[in-house]
Amino acid sequence: MCSLTLRYVRKLLSLNKIANNKEEQMIGKKNVVFGFIYLVFTAALGPYMINAHFADVGAAAAEKQTALSRLQDLRTNNYEEMLEPLEPGQIARANTDGILALNKLGNAEAPVDAIKGGPHAHGNLEALLNIAVGIALAFIAVAPLFKQVISWVFLLGALIHSGGLYLDTLFGIGFLVGPVGPVLILLGLLLAGVAAWMGWQSEPVRD
Repeated sequence: MCSLTLRYVRKLLSLNKIANNKEEQMIGKKNVVFGFIYLVFTAALGPYMINAHFADVGAAAAEKQTALSRLQDLRTNNYEEMLEPLEPGQIARANTDGILALNKLGNAEAPVDAIKGGPHAHGNLEALLNIAVGIALAFIAVAPLFKQVISWVFLLGALIHSGGLYLDTLFGIGFLVGPVGPVLILLGLLLAGVAAWMGWQSEPVRD
């Protein structure tokens, strides 16, 4: 009985050792996993924009087109409508309608532009960047601590930069928005370049 127990414990320890060795060989695994999961959230902003904002944008665009088309017709017809010349006040109101329609369209497009130019674009890029870096780290033979620093710098850079934009744009939580995230991404690119120059290999390496 004691012999069987010892053999079982040794087997568990050997399996744990193998698992640890595999984990040590994949420092960039967390970047790859994070990148794919994060990409789901950032890419989902595309359908969100369509469902939440495009109806308002379409209505505002139609209103703008109507107002500006009327102004164009008035200008072409020497400010006559239905063969009757317009009073200065009527012309001013037509101009005001056109300006307000343009402003309404700009306000309707503002949330879409904020999402497209912020968390959607930057989030997709930084998710893919983490995937690429996670794979690249498997082919770089440098000190494991150096690789861990690179891995975490990219993770934190994405979370603080595009993650901060995500929270700010969708929920109004803007405390993460600032220069820290972009600086971390740039630092990670620099460190990854140095690490690749120091120890790039043609096949995966053990850490």
